[in-house]
Amino acid sequence: MLLASAVVVWEWLNEHGRWRPYSPAVSHHIEAVVRAGPRAGGSVVLGQVDSRLAPYIIDLQSMNQFRQDTGTLRPVRRNYYDPSSAPGKGVVWEWENDHGSWTPYDMEVGITIQHAYEKQHPWIDLTSIGFSYIIDFNTMGQINRQTQRQRRIRRRLDLIYPMVTSSMPKAQSWPVSPGTTTSPPAPPCSCPQCVLVMSVKAAVVHGRTGPLQPPGTRKNMAPSGVGKLPPPPGPGAKPLDSAGTIRGPGKTAPSQVIRRQVSNTPAGATVGSPTSPQGSNRKTGRVALATLNRSNLQRLAIAQSRVLIASGVPTVPVKNLNGSSPVNPALAGITGILMSAAGLPVCLTRPPKLVLHPPPVSKSEIKSIPGVSNTSRKTTKKQAKKGKTPEEVLKKYLQKVRHPPEEDCTICMERLTAPSGYKGPQSTVKPDLVGKLSRCGHIYHIYCLMAMYNNGNKDGSLQCPTCKTIYGVKTGTQPPGKMEYHLIPHSLPGHPDCKTIRIIYSIPPGIQGPEHPNPGKSFSARGFPRHCYLPDSEKGRKVLKLLLVAWDRRLIFAIGTSSTTGESDTVIWNEVHHKTEFGSNLTGHGYPDANYLDNVLAELAAQGISEDSAAQEKD
Repeated sequence: MLLASAVVVWEWLNEHGRWRPYSPAVSHHIEAVVRAGPRAGGSVVLGQVDSRLAPYIIDLQSMNQFRQDTGTLRPVRRNYYDPSSAPGKGVVWEWENDHGSWTPYDMEVGITIQHAYEKQHPWIDLTSIGFSYIIDFNTMGQINRQTQRQRRIRRRLDLIYPMVTSSMPKAQSWPVSPGTTTSPPAPPCSCPQCVLVMSVKAAVVHGRTGPLQPPGTRKNMAPSGVGKLPPPPGPGAKPLDSAGTIRGPGKTAPSQVIRRQVSNTPAGATVGSPTSPQGSNRKTGRVALATLNRSNLQRLAIAQSRVLIASGVPTVPVKNLNGSSPVNPALAGITGILMSAAGLPVCLTRPPKLVLHPPPVSKSEIKSIPGVSNTSRKTTKKQAKKGKTPEEVLKKYLQKVRHPPEEDCTICMERLTAPSGYKGPQSTVKPDLVGKLSRCGHIYHIYCLMAMYNNGNKDGSLQCPTCKTIYGVKTGTQPPGKMEYHLIPHSLPGHPDCKTIRIIYSIPPGIQGPEHPNPGKSFSARGFPRHCYLPDSEKGRKVLKLLLVAWDRRLIFAIGTSSTTGESDTVIWNEVHHKTEFGSNLTGHGYPDANYLDNVLAELAAQGISEDSAAQEKD
């Protein structure tokens, strides 16, 4: 029997394009639902294991995390790491944030830190993995290389992440039908991809020069936490397992781990004990891919890639394949072959890069936008409108109903023929009066509408709670800030024939006003200035003009709880989506996106902002 194992970490994608790990307990919970199969319903309620995640549900079919109270969708993935790395030992590295609580590092960063810690290095520079920080193990501090700001870090022990272990006969390099390895194999497909897979499997089994051996005991570590690609296979080299990872009792450098980033993993894989022994005296070995010579590996890898790409198979990114060594495409190809043998039609490529900002632009290249006055707009604190009482506002939009129908008021859920069920401050309006909104025709207790208006922004506008029709001019509670907009001489993906409109939002932290959730309490403003992008097309300029109206009406941002970090009393987006990626679309907030401009126009219309309403306000 052959054995392949890996630590499973479930992760979600934040708005910055970083994959953030769920806790070990949450990952175990998700894995349990995955193992239960269709009878579990295909969804995971995260609040069952962590009360802080009560609003979140994971849909396993679409691989998305859904937040029930806001409707926010975020991609999730089932990622794999070496069992000897930090998640396989239950080690979690965390940094102290501005609120004094602890935030775990991304899994890749935590693995890198743990590797340096185990090697007893006094410090490690994270620049090599894209972060401008130094970790000092003597002081247990994180130092920003640019600002020299220091934060505390800590290392703690948690549950070990779940381990997936799959066993199979020696004649197979991966279970063709997970969970049914004892049943006779189905007739092989005759397509070029499957023919190639079967030929390589035969070469792995019959082409070796000797019996399979357990992983060797010689260490092959990358110094200073900087990962190096494994040397070409040769005498005495360690064999590779089915994930393309160097195995052995020694610690594996984090950047030597080639991770399988596949959403639909064979459901028949079983979870083994995370503390199972990994000694060299096991009776089971791993596929000795290192016994294939380098030229054959490279040839098979190139052929596999060509076949998959030609057949239109989706691509899956695999990290740590940079470099000029001929073993790199070999590793990629063999990983693809083994995954294909498991019934996963994939083609491995290098991962696309997140491009948030355009190339540098000089001041002389920045131009004003034709047809749009000025290049910036400011908002100040809310100015209360005088002379309009709640009664006067409602009277403007309502018609009294003398004989109400036998229906429920959808605000208090009492019958319209009975008094309002709302129990709040006393009003001059009688609780049994009923009114009909003039445009949409929906009927409510006037007492309920009065309470709804008093609990809102009290800006002279009213929005039907049933159909969302807006009466008057709706305004928001956006805190004071600045909106800048101009042209830059670069094109967005999908819009090669025009330049780009860049919008820069700047909002400083401050104190909440009476219209905010917690008046008198301070609020934070994370991630500012925020850069957003529109194509400089006719429709793009139309969107910009309406965004300016939304900014003036204080509808772009609000103060609330971040759906990303869970932080309360902070500035958040307010239901009008913006594109914050310039040259990619890895997070869904970039280009190309053929429907974005139409979608944002619909979102603005839902806020009562259209060309007609904007023109009426200007008049």
